[in-house]
Amino acid sequence: MGTVNPLGHSVSETWNAVRAGKNGISEITLYDTADFKVKLAAEVKNLNIEDYIDRREIRRMDRFCQFGMIAAEQAYKDSGLSEGSVNPEDMAVVVGAGVGGIATLENETLRLKERGSSRVSPMMVPMIIADILGGNIAIKHGAKGECHCIVTACATGTDCIGKASRLIRGGEATVVISGSAEAAITPVAMAGFTNMKALSVSTDKNRASIPFDKERDGFVMGEGAAILVLEEYEHAKARGAKIYAEIVGYGATCDAYHITSPAPEGRGAARAMKKALNDAGLSPKDISYINAHGTGTPPNDELETIAVKSVFGEHAGSIPMSSTKSMTGHMLGAAGSTEAIICIKALENGFIPPTINYKVPDEGLDLDYVPGEGRKQALSYALSNSLGFGGHNSSLIIKKTD
Repeated sequence: MGTVNPLGHSVSETWNAVRAGKNGISEITLYDTADFKVKLAAEVKNLNIEDYIDRREIRRMDRFCQFGMIAAEQAYKDSGLSEGSVNPEDMAVVVGAGVGGIATLENETLRLKERGSSRVSPMMVPMIIADILGGNIAIKHGAKGECHCIVTACATGTDCIGKASRLIRGGEATVVISGSAEAAITPVAMAGFTNMKALSVSTDKNRASIPFDKERDGFVMGEGAAILVLEEYEHAKARGAKIYAEIVGYGATCDAYHITSPAPEGRGAARAMKKALNDAGLSPKDISYINAHGTGTPPNDELETIAVKSVFGEHAGSIPMSSTKSMTGHMLGAAGSTEAIICIKALENGFIPPTINYKVPDEGLDLDYVPGEGRKQALSYALSNSLGFGGHNSSLIIKKTD
């Protein structure tokens, strides 16, 4: 596993921050916010890209791709894979981004306007397309199997991992480098999200990303990347790989209802969770922890709560369900893969991450949101939800290794 995000530049840094309930949100530094209503975001901080990527390559990559390449390098090293340990034609890549290289597109648009068409970078197109991260990862690590880019908005990371697991189950790959990246803290992107009333306009970093809280008013934009190496179980055992966890269930649905609003009663999200449970051969009482999509927008948190109640019935109130977006902000396409890593570390360590800064309960939102501080608890199965614009709903179930 590998990650760079608002909480840290590695899995260990990230997990230590999650355990401590660290807030990764602060004032925006990537552009001047003087004319913007939103002043806060969850930026990747103090990351010297040149420590990880050659300077020449940096100039040929958008920020989202840089994040993804760093996370992929960490994950590949962590996997212990080396030349000859897997047939390159049996190694696939499934990575995505919800937005892609929007910073590059903005910058080159300004260059076109100010300096003319001949000054637009010849690298613009390969820098902005979302699938370029997968291509770069495949080139770097010699993966000659299938190479896919999934773009399902905020469900991207979860879908990438779910589809990767299906490639392995179906015998199409032995190893899959999977995950997602995002870097959309840019003037145009932030203005668009602000004007559609999706972002919190709070100037208090401790009352901005507050999922399930009655005073929530939108999400806080985050950025970063998370990459996992998935491997067929017997192949991993045979080469003595460290196995963190097992992907045992995946479910995906579409609301077919509205471009931004969830379906009434969270029906699409509920069906995704049910499909994941069926895929894993589990019953609702088997789930030990739910990592909620939990964006902090009024409709999402209400409808996700309703959906969880409809799926888990009498067990819903006894299953801890937290939103780690309270710490990382909403990393859009990179959210699901980052939260999958957090779930894996939660299973490994027997620790439930908190929903920080939750203070004011909301009527009807009465599940165990793990407010304020995390807690020690033995865990067997974690379920992670990701719900995206366009009506995309995805759920992943991860099992603690024996």
